[in-house]
Amino acid sequence: MEPKRSTLMQEEPAVKRADMLKFIIPSLLGIVLFLVPIPFNGKITIGVGVFAETFQAALEGYLVETMTGVLVLSAVLALFAKLAKPAFIVDRPFLKGMFDIGWGWVITRLLGAVFAILTLFQMGPNVIQSDLTGGTVLHSLIPVLTTWFLFAGFLMPLLMDFGLMDFFGTMCRKVMRPLFNVPGRSSIDALASWMGAGTVGVLITTQQYESGYYTKREAAVIATNFSINSIAFSLVVISFIGLEDMFVPFYLTVAFSSLVAAIICPRIPPLSRKENTYYEGTGKQISEDMPNGVTQFQWGFQKAVEKASSIRSSGQIVKNGLKTVADIYFGLIPLVMALGTLALIIAEFTPIFDYISYPLVPILEFMQIPQAAEAAPAMLVGFADMFLPAVIGAGIEAEITKFVIACVSLTQLIYMSEIGMLLIKSKIPITVGELLIIFLQRTVITLPIIVIIAHIIF
Repeated sequence: MEPKRSTLMQEEPAVKRADMLKFIIPSLLGIVLFLVPIPFNGKITIGVGVFAETFQAALEGYLVETMTGVLVLSAVLALFAKLAKPAFIVDRPFLKGMFDIGWGWVITRLLGAVFAILTLFQMGPNVIQSDLTGGTVLHSLIPVLTTWFLFAGFLMPLLMDFGLMDFFGTMCRKVMRPLFNVPGRSSIDALASWMGAGTVGVLITTQQYESGYYTKREAAVIATNFSINSIAFSLVVISFIGLEDMFVPFYLTVAFSSLVAAIICPRIPPLSRKENTYYEGTGKQISEDMPNGVTQFQWGFQKAVEKASSIRSSGQIVKNGLKTVADIYFGLIPLVMALGTLALIIAEFTPIFDYISYPLVPILEFMQIPQAAEAAPAMLVGFADMFLPAVIGAGIEAEITKFVIACVSLTQLIYMSEIGMLLIKSKIPITVGELLIIFLQRTVITLPIIVIIAHIIF
């Protein structure tokens, strides 16, 4: 028996080393791909963004047509599942959840398919297939979402499944919990958004919520306050509006005002009234409490290694990645096409945003913002699409007004053509009405801060 005990003693350190490497190597790769800024094609992005943009460029001329086919297939299968209840769909939980949906979602997918076809072939009413509406969604937004989510869906386990979230959660708990009343691991969501794209941050938050790591309140708070626009998109906005030479003060202003909003919004309704309960059937999966006698680093490292050691099958991770991408392609993208186009039609072809922004004019005038009447619609039109405020701002002459519009558009965060659709499609309990309230709250909180800074700069 003595040799056997000696063998076990020799193998135990090797097993621990293997678990440590299982945490360290995938996590470092995840950091490089999701959290490290990389210069690419004259802008700053992340590794996943390099993959996505390269793939998008390689498929240029085919991607829009392919995704139109996906939209049509999604609508046809949803209608078929609703009417015929075929066994190959209803007997498979994943396919049933994807296609056997309510009539409201079926109609939305049909609308998305019709809008895509009309836009692709330049048929039907101009308000649908215009470059300002359906054209923007089909040719600009959907290719980006398609390629970003393809790589993010398969590579996100490097962030979430091998211990990095557990390590960051322990290390950042003392900052994130008192300031924002959310777990420390939510810092990963924010960093992934900041370096990559807000949609990636929301996708991470959604998966963490459905896995039982965030409560309903925490998930709603993180998704609506930490899905910060990326540095790359911020550069696009400030360049389009004509103030690229002011990028540093612009982004610092956005970061500071977003921080203030993230402290206040979780403490007021509707976010403060969300239940602190976990997603049905999961229960609490994590505790960031730290025992006595160990440092934060030691405990975070131990929890990370434990998480990594629980991974037994890479095949299951790949399978989950396929399910994530399929759910986005067949569930989310049709929603973006349908409701994103409708939102842009309202913004571009109706005076609704002009009317509802009238009360803002005297407020902006009181704040001594030049061209207040022209700027007021830009303060609200971002609810439809994140790029519309920059379009309005580009036509304004006063630089201080342009600066305020650009900053406010990035601090509002809730855009129905993208983030809003992803949240509605997710299982995070939040409604369109609540998203509108949070959008307005963030506007009210950040606008005065941005105006004060703008007056100091200009």
